[in-house]
Amino acid sequence: MKTAFPHPVLDPSTVEARRGTGYPPPHDEGFEGRLKRRLTQALGLSQFGVNLVTLEPGAMSSQRHWHAKEDEFVYVVRGPITLVTDEGAQELTDGMVVGFPAGVANGHHLVNRSNGPVTYLEVGTRSPDEVAEYPDIDLRAVKEDGVFRFTTKAGTPLPG
Repeated sequence: MKTAFPHPVLDPSTVEARRGTGYPPPHDEGFEGRLKRRLTQALGLSQFGVNLVTLEPGAMSSQRHWHAKEDEFVYVVRGPITLVTDEGAQELTDGMVVGFPAGVANGHHLVNRSNGPVTYLEVGTRSPDEVAEYPDIDLRAVKEDGVFRFTTKAGTPLPG
């Protein structure tokens, strides 16, 4: 039986923001301005993930990618922010949402091309096993038993 957290209500500003990314070099460049707060982790939730993300000007959410097993959903809190997919670039503004179904091979990411910070919520499935593909670079993320590791597309392990 899981232990209940003493306070199920949370002020997101009290959750430590992690700056940067876990991508191995050189794929970790361009993320210095990404701040991610793991809200569901702070609340003890484990079946889905919700992160409050702020991108400073010029920062991006991730390398362009898609997931084999995990759905993704984004709600723009404060934009504008640019969504880049296989179809091209599209500006998203406050209150807009976008979803990426698992298994649909449409690489996507968000880029802040504005002059100020932007904020969005990202919501995703938490599958114990997963593969994320990165169409623009020689990178693959493989999750086994809840732990991600990075490889080349050919399967060679990468540091990190």
